[in-house]
Amino acid sequence: MIYLSKAGWARQAITRWKIGRQAASRFVAGETLEDALRVVETLNAKGMLASLDHLGEHTYTPDEARAATRDILEMIESIDKARVRSNVSIKLTQIGLALDDSLCAENLARILGRARECGAFVRIDMEDSPWVDKTLGLYRKMRFERGLENVGVVIQSYLYRSQEDVTRLAGEGARVRLCKGAYKEPADVAFPKKRDVDANYDRLMDILIDSSRTAGFPAGSQDGKIPPIPAVASHDPERIAHAKAYAQNAGVPKNALEFQMLYGIRRDLQEHLAAEGYPMRVYVPFGTQWYPYFMRRLAERPANIWFFISNLIRK
Repeated sequence: MIYLSKAGWARQAITRWKIGRQAASRFVAGETLEDALRVVETLNAKGMLASLDHLGEHTYTPDEARAATRDILEMIESIDKARVRSNVSIKLTQIGLALDDSLCAENLARILGRARECGAFVRIDMEDSPWVDKTLGLYRKMRFERGLENVGVVIQSYLYRSQEDVTRLAGEGARVRLCKGAYKEPADVAFPKKRDVDANYDRLMDILIDSSRTAGFPAGSQDGKIPPIPAVASHDPERIAHAKAYAQNAGVPKNALEFQMLYGIRRDLQEHLAAEGYPMRVYVPFGTQWYPYFMRRLAERPANIWFFISNLIRK
């Protein structure tokens, strides 16, 4: 599935199938910003928050990177205008990281500056391992050199380096979304066994929860835009249970620990956590470039592959 997410022939075949688009709609909130905002309104009505992501990776020219930046600015302004409880997630390769560091920094500063004017928060997604150092470098440049505090990052627990990264970020008071990771990585870079990824996830989440305690348990904002320090991005009940238990033992209030899940996955668990009083944020992707994202979702769980195949059989 990871191979197919990058295969041009497979992209052409599946994106042309009506069945493929219908199956993708389980995980993608439509192709337009208007589609995505309607989904966010529905989630808000159920007591849940959102993070909007305009899908797209690896722009190939400066003009494409600037166009992607304009799309993100429109998304931030539309969230503010619609008064929905959502923030924004972005990928740096979408705004020029693979082309030129200074171009990406310029685009990122524009995004964060406009987001600050709108009272919005921007989460920088983490991509595969070759981009980790540059991603963290630009995050720190924006926060400590440009004074843009409305920004957070993502760390992936399957990377060996992540404990060192999380420890440093925790010391800086960073708002971190912790996930397991969804890219194909070599065994010299990432834990190859699930049990090791899970164990590392719990260790890293403990560090983030401790950093929240050190900072005085900062809660998320009432408008749903600014998250607390730790974000538990997992659909794994065991990881969720561990985070809840550790936080309770540390005296962390519920509003200072956020859970995050992907749109269309474990809706029952999303609604349960929201009902328990935890901030529950749903990652809501949209856009025409849905194919790579969809294939990575299929790669993560056999149940997702069966969902896709069952749609083919029914049709």
